Amino acid sequence: MPPTLASLVQHSALHLTVYAGEDRLSTPVRWVHASELPDPVPYMEGGELLLITATTLDAADAGAMRPYVRRLADAGVAGLGFAIGVNYEDVPEALVGAAREAGLPLLGVPRRTPFLAISKAVSAALAADQYRAVTAGFEVQRELTRAALSEGPAALLERLAAHVNGWAALYDASGAVVAAAPEWAARRAARLTAEVERLRERPAPASAVVGGADAGDGAPGDAEDRVELQSLGTGRRVRGALAVGTGAALGTAERYAVHSAVALLTLTTERSRALQAAEQRLGAAVLRMLLSGEPDHARTVAGDLYGALLDAPFRLLIAESVAGAGNYAAPHGAGGARTDHPLQALTDAIEAAASRAAEAVLVVTDGEDRLAVVASDGGAVVAATAPYTPQEAEEAGVVIGLSAPTGPIATAGAYKQAEQALSVARRRGRALVEHEALAAGSILPLLADDAVRAFAEGMLRALRDHDAKGRGDLVESLRAWLSRHGQWDAAAADLGVHRHTLRYRMRRVEEILGRSLDDPDVRMELWLALKTTAAPTPPAPTPSPAPSAPTPPVPTPPEPRT
Repeated sequence: MPPTLASLVQHSALHLTVYAGEDRLSTPVRWVHASELPDPVPYMEGGELLLITATTLDAADAGAMRPYVRRLADAGVAGLGFAIGVNYEDVPEALVGAAREAGLPLLGVPRRTPFLAISKAVSAALAADQYRAVTAGFEVQRELTRAALSEGPAALLERLAAHVNGWAALYDASGAVVAAAPEWAARRAARLTAEVERLRERPAPASAVVGGADAGDGAPGDAEDRVELQSLGTGRRVRGALAVGTGAALGTAERYAVHSAVALLTLTTERSRALQAAEQRLGAAVLRMLLSGEPDHARTVAGDLYGALLDAPFRLLIAESVAGAGNYAAPHGAGGARTDHPLQALTDAIEAAASRAAEAVLVVTDGEDRLAVVASDGGAVVAATAPYTPQEAEEAGVVIGLSAPTGPIATAGAYKQAEQALSVARRRGRALVEHEALAAGSILPLLADDAVRAFAEGMLRALRDHDAKGRGDLVESLRAWLSRHGQWDAAAADLGVHRHTLRYRMRRVEEILGRSLDDPDVRMELWLALKTTAAPTPPAPTPSPAPSAPTPPVPTPPEPRT
C-alpha cells in the first residue's frame, strides 16, 4: 500500500511528532512538497505532505493561520509539516489551533531532520509500493493465463473478480452476456446492455466507466458499484466486451489484472487472420463437396471442425447485402449492435447465437455481397436472423433465404431452396423468407409483378375487347366455367344462363383465343390470368338503417382441375 502519515511518523529515522489530526494519520501521501508561499494551493494537486519553515508566514497569528490552513484542507492536502528550530523554536499555538479546527494533520519536523530526508522516504515507499503492485500484477497475469488456457474464459472471470474484490462479466460480439462471476453478476451485467452497445460503436480498444446504478434485483454490489467497460478486439472490429464492477476505483495491482484479462480475452475471441482464412477455405471446400454430391468426402474433410454439423439435420442459409444499405441494425436477439458492413454484422450475430446455443455453424463468404451458411437445425441461427417487419427489413441491410431441414445427401436441393426463398425475400421486401413458408401459402403473391400482370392482360385482352362491345360476357363466363372445373350445369346456374348459352360462349372463347379449352395448360394459364388481373374486392358499403333482404353468400370458387 502507498505511504501514509502514520508510516512516516513511525519511521525511525525521521523523528516526526504529531501536533494535530491524530485520527487522520491513515491518510495516504502521494508526494512531498515544500513551499513558503502565503497561498500554495494553486500549485497543489491534493494528497501532498506540505513542508514549511514559516519564513514568510506569521505562524503565531491565529487570524492569518485559520484561512491559510483552511485553504490547505479544502485543497485535499494530506498534512502539514512544520520545521522546528528554524524560524520558531516550537510549533506556534495559533498554527496548532488552526490545524485542529480544520481537521488537518500537523507534524513537527525537528531541525536534525532535513526536508529532503522526508522526500526520500516517501519516494522510496512509493517505489516499493509500485514494485509490489507490478509484482502482484505479474503474478495475477500468470494466474489468469493459467485459468484461461486450462479452464477457459469463465475461470478467468472468477479469478479476476476475486482479485479486484468485485465482479466481472464477458459480453460476446452481439452484446449478450455469455459469462459472469459471481453468478449474481449476470443480472447486474445484463442491465448494462445499452452502455455496451455504445462502447461497441467505437473502434477498439475503447473503455467507459459507469457508476451509481440502481439496486434493481437486490444483488450484492448493485447500488454503489463502479463499473469499467473494456472492449475486446483489434482494429475496428469489436469482438466483445469486459465489465468489471468494484466498490471503488481500481488500484495499480487491480488495473494490471484488468489489462491482463483484456489481453487474454482478446486473444481467445479474436482469431488470427491466417487461422480465419484457413477456416474459410476449409468451410468453402466442405460446402463445394456437399453441393457436388460428395457427402462422404465432405465429412472426411470437415473432420472435428465441422463434422458434427453433418451428423444431424441442418439448414442452408443464403444472404445478400442490399444495395445502398447503411449501417446495419442487428436483428432480434443480437443486441442492436451496428457495424460497417451488413454481412459482417450478420456473421457476428449468427456465430454468437450458435455459440450461446452450442450449435454448429459453417459460414462461407462469397465475395463482399453474398454469404452462405450451413447451420444446425436447433433454431438459434433462425432466431438470430429474424427481422420480419418492413422497417426492420429496411434497417437490416440484408435479405436472407432459408432452406428446409436437410442432410448431407440433399445439400444441393437445400441450396436451391435457399436461393428460391432469397428471391422471394427480395421481391417481397422481407429480410428473411423460409422455404417451408412458401409451400404453406398461395402461389399468387409470387406472381404479383409487372411482367406476370402484363402477360395476363395480354392473354385476356381480346376477350375483354369482345365484352366491351356488348356482344356477351365471355370473361365472367370463362371464370365461372373454370371455377366449376368445366361442369356445364353448375357453371350455367352460377351465371343464371342456359347451359347451351354457356357452351356457345366457351366456343367463342376458343375461337377468339385460337386455343382449345381441352388443353389443361391453357385452362391453367387462363385461370392464373383471371386471378392475377382480378379487381380488388371493393369495401363493404355502409349499412342502411332500413332493413334489407339478405344477400345470398357467394361460393368461393375452387382451384381449376388440371
